[in-house]
Order: sequence, then C-alpha cells, then structure tokens
Amino acid sequence: MTQFSKLLLLRLLFALILFCAFAATPAPCQEPASSAAKQATKRAEAPQKAPELPAQIELLETRVRFEENGDSRKEVHTRVHINNEGGAREFARLTFDYNRSFQQIEFPVVRITHSGGGTVDILPSAISDQPNPAVVNAPAYQDVRVKSVRILGLAPGDALEYRTVTISSTPPFAPRFYISHEVARDNLVSEERFEVDLPAASRVVPITSRIAEIYETKESNEGANARVLYQWKWPVSSESQKHPAAPHLPTRPNLAAQSDIVLTSLAWNDLLESLKSALSKFNVIALVVKDKAQDLASSASTPEGKLEVLYDFVSQKVRTVDLPVATTGFRFRDPAEVMSSGYGVPEDKSLLLATMAYSIGIDAAPAFILSDQSAFVHGGNPSALENVLNVARFAAGPVWLDPSVEVAPFGVVRPELRAKPALLVDPPNSVQFFEKVSTKLPFAARQEVHVDAAIGADGTLSTKIKYRMRGDNELLLRVAFHESAKEKWKEVAQLLALSDGFRGRITSVNASDPYATKEPFTVEYEITQPKFVDWAKKPVRIPALLPQLGLPDPPGHRASGAAPSAIDLGTPLDVETHLTLRLPPGAAALMPTGTSVERDYATFTSKYQEIGDTVTASRRLNFLLREVSADRAADYNAFLRAVQNDEAQEFTLDRGNAASAQPAVENPRKKN
Repeated sequence: MTQFSKLLLLRLLFALILFCAFAATPAPCQEPASSAAKQATKRAEAPQKAPELPAQIELLETRVRFEENGDSRKEVHTRVHINNEGGAREFARLTFDYNRSFQQIEFPVVRITHSGGGTVDILPSAISDQPNPAVVNAPAYQDVRVKSVRILGLAPGDALEYRTVTISSTPPFAPRFYISHEVARDNLVSEERFEVDLPAASRVVPITSRIAEIYETKESNEGANARVLYQWKWPVSSESQKHPAAPHLPTRPNLAAQSDIVLTSLAWNDLLESLKSALSKFNVIALVVKDKAQDLASSASTPEGKLEVLYDFVSQKVRTVDLPVATTGFRFRDPAEVMSSGYGVPEDKSLLLATMAYSIGIDAAPAFILSDQSAFVHGGNPSALENVLNVARFAAGPVWLDPSVEVAPFGVVRPELRAKPALLVDPPNSVQFFEKVSTKLPFAARQEVHVDAAIGADGTLSTKIKYRMRGDNELLLRVAFHESAKEKWKEVAQLLALSDGFRGRITSVNASDPYATKEPFTVEYEITQPKFVDWAKKPVRIPALLPQLGLPDPPGHRASGAAPSAIDLGTPLDVETHLTLRLPPGAAALMPTGTSVERDYATFTSKYQEIGDTVTASRRLNFLLREVSADRAADYNAFLRAVQNDEAQEFTLDRGNAASAQPAVENPRKKN
C-alpha cells in the first residue's frame, strides 16, 4: 500500500470525508454531583506528572560543509538515552535513505554504553544496504536505497551514540547548492545544534522562520578561499542572542518559510533552466512514443479528447513507483524506456505524458508544485518541490492533470494541491515562472447516500448503505479501494462505516471499478448492529440514521488586531442523503418537522415522513460558493445552527405492548 493511500485511509478513519457520526448508544452513567465534585478536586490537587518518553535525544548535532563545486559532506552526531522498553524497540534499528548515484553514507561510530558499565561498538556485519521498499520491483530505480544498522542489546538505562556521514558528489544542480532544515519542536530533543560551512563567495545567507532567526556568523581564510560558517543552537541561550548575523554580510528577511532554515545559491530561473536542460536530452518525438500516442489518440476527435486518452494510458497503464519528488535527484528516465517498462516515478510519468502529448501537437508540460504559498519567495529551493503535475492549455482554460494517481479522473487533482503555486517547466514567458493550480473540477461535485434499514423485533438494526460520488471524496474512495486487495475491502468499508457513525459488523461490500473514472464511483455495503434498540424502554428515541452533513465551523476568536478571515466552504458540493427505515409489526414513529434554509452560499432542506410501518427521511445540503465573507459570520452562524438543530432531532418509536407480550424468561439467579 502506498504512502498516499495510507494517508487516505487515515482520513477515512478520522472522518475527514464529509460525513460525521450517528449512533443510538446509551449515555454514560453519571456520578452523583457530590462524588463527582470530590473526584474533580482530588484530580486538581494531584501533581500532574508528564508521561515518560520512550527515549530522550540528549544531543542532535548536524554539520554540513559545501565546496565550490557543489559537493558536500554532512555529519550528524546523536546521543540518545533509552528510558524504557519502548525506547529500546524504537532504536533497535536505525534507517537512512540515500541515493547511491551521487551519495554515500557511512557510520563512523555506533556505540552502546550500558547502564551497568561497559561499552559495545556495533560491528559492520550489523549494517545492511537494500533498495528502498518502493523500488524493489522497479529495477531502474535501484539507486534509491535504505541503509540500516541493527542495534542489538539495548536496554532501559542504556545510552546510544551514533554518527552518520553522508557525502554527495556531483549532486543535482552542481555547482550550485541548497539545503533546508527543520528544528525539532518537541521535548524529545534536549539540545540541538546545526551549522553550515560554505564558500563566502556564494554570498548565501539564511532564510529562517522565527524559531531559527538567532544564529552566529563566523568568517575564516580571508581571500580566494574565504569561507563563512552559520551556527544555530537550541534551546537559544541569552549569550547567543548577542551574536546576530555579521553586519557586513547581505541580509535576508526572516520569513515563515516551509522549512525553518533554507540556504540556497539557486534562483528559481537557475532551477528551471537546470530542469529544462535535464529534459532536453530526450527525443520528444521518438518514433516508438509518437506511434503509440497517435494510435491511442486516433479514437478521439478533439484535442481535449486526445489528451484524455493519453492521460488514461499513462495514469492507468504505467504503474506509479511511489517516491517523493526529487528522490531520484532529478535524474529523469527516457520516456520511451518508461513506456516500455510499464512503471515510473511521478516525474517520469509526467514527462512521458508531456512527450506523448507533444508528439501529436498538444502542450501538456510538467509543473512542479511548491509545498506552500510562500515558498516561491525563498529563492530557488528544490526541497520545496513536493509534487509534479501536468498543465495543458485549451481555449476553455488550463487543464491540470495528476498522472501519478492511477485512478484520478481526467482533470482532477488532489485537493491539497489546488491553489498552490506551481513552477512551470514550460512558462509562457521569461518572467512568469509560477502559476497557481486551478481549483476547478471538470464536473459538478455531488454525493448521494442511500440508507435502506430495518429494525427487527429483537432490536437488531440491519442496514444497506450505498454511496454514489463525484468530486474529492470520490477520489479518496477510488484510491482507497484501488490500493486494497479485494479481500481487504471489508476493512476499508469498516473504516468508512466508522467515519459515518455506523456501528456493527460489515457482512458484504461491493465497489465499482476504480479505473472506470468517467462514471461516478459507487460503494455499497451491508452492516448489522445487534441490540440497536431496547423495546422494553419507553419511549425509544433514535437519530435519523443518516450521516450528519459536515459544515465548516465558524471563525474562532482571533488575535487582537488580526483581520477577520473568510469562512472556507471548500469545493462547491451538492450532498443528498436518503433513508428508508422499516419498523417491525406494531411499531409506530413520531416524526420530527422538516427544515428549509436558503442562502446565496448554501441551501439546506430536510423532510421526514411515516407511511405505515416505513419511515423515510431526506436531507440535502448544497454548497454554492467556495467561501463566505468575514462580515457575514453572524448570518453563517444562523445557517449552521439551523442545520445542526435539524440534525439533532430524533425519531420517537413506540411498539405498544409488543415487548411486554414476549414470553417471560426465568432469571437463573433467582432462588426459590
């Protein structure tokens, strides 16, 4: 399972898809008021002791040296105190990623100091060097490696010390260089030091976040070999605050950077020219690629249709090797080789799609997505490139494509990438290097949920739930089911059920073909929940048995002087939920009153009805705009309350004397 799909399943588990929970579960028993007060007082008076960490990193020290030709040496020194068995397990294996095409990594020191005395150095036989798990079945990427050290014999109270040295020779973009670093923010690290030693001629100065704005600057070897050393230390001491950057060096403003420390000798146009140079060595009209593109595109009549056919081929027929952007050091494979091998990392799949499109006269160039909205002002920093898309331009506007997601519909990119700045490999002019990813979808986003349920005479709830989706949640579920073996679909459905509040055991599940991206994605499962109601209780109240419709919370209290922010509603989305609930013979229901609320940014309606022994309910929430202006917060609050009040309504069930008419069961504990 890929990293992307694991994240999606976690999002399902924590109910980040639109729906929230419902459940007819009893309220927890409450303590008597006096007892509860006494317990609260005891808890308040008791000293609060922080839980023990499994291990404490006493020192994390990183030193990096760059040479004039772009080569570098990075040494990391770490001292760890093992607090308990969890820490011993956590540090039983150290793993480090690297790319052997331009890097080598060594372990000069790996040593255990036992609490009872004595030291043990880890032997070279404990070191292994293997391909990254993602490339095991991808021979072309075997240079992407994981080097690991087995640490045997660790026990609570021991100290572990290790040093790693990573040497990079002729790295990407040499002789220019870049580095980014994030400071440890939790109490796992007691002391952290970071330093960068580089040629003064580069005139590179740090770009930092607030946590790293205090550092020391030292110069040495005045003349042709002059160098400059930047040093940080955390926690920041009062003494270090007396040593800001040397005043005669150029200064850069402290920014809320995507990393706490960024040093780069690249400008964005330098990075762009390097990428274009790396891509230019391939024959973009190679006969094998052109022939395949023409053969595929012959089934379509419009440029958009032709590109869609090519996109479907690259996304679905060329397997994605799930590696982060730049893991291969921007060393691209020939598109013809990628096509023939049937696999590629995201950059190589993007290049293949661009090449196939270009060979039939369509421009669909790669575009590298930056990690945040402000990253492009921090200088040319390749570590800020987090994803790659393709962008094609037609009369109706740009179309953004994500061929690395094998089951994404044409024109749909992951929501977390939308509106982010993209570095265009083929910019429209010499100054416009960036463009924001479009927030538009190629179709109207819509979701339908149909709940067909029945409550038995014994109180068991049997439910069949069917989802039909277009939009962001469609992509979420497509990937989740695509990345899971069919025998694991019940587990995926169980996560979906939990996220929507359905309790019980999944008995069956079915989903449409994740590759059938031209049609909405459907999921259907059945779930059974025993003892859903107790007919002996009077009255029986249950919720409407529909997933609650998620609405964004209103803005909270803002800092003094801060400007009010708009309320983000997300992608416009039309959501309908329907319930058909069959009651056992003799049961009747008292129905709540429906609601209707209309605004220019959203509308909501609900309807509840009983016909014989069948209850029906429906709710529809239609988000019409992407946001609500800050000055309409009060109006949005009123809309939100109206929806929440409706969802809080319950059905009241009555089965008359049916429960009391059941045969009595003798209590086995009762004695004559």
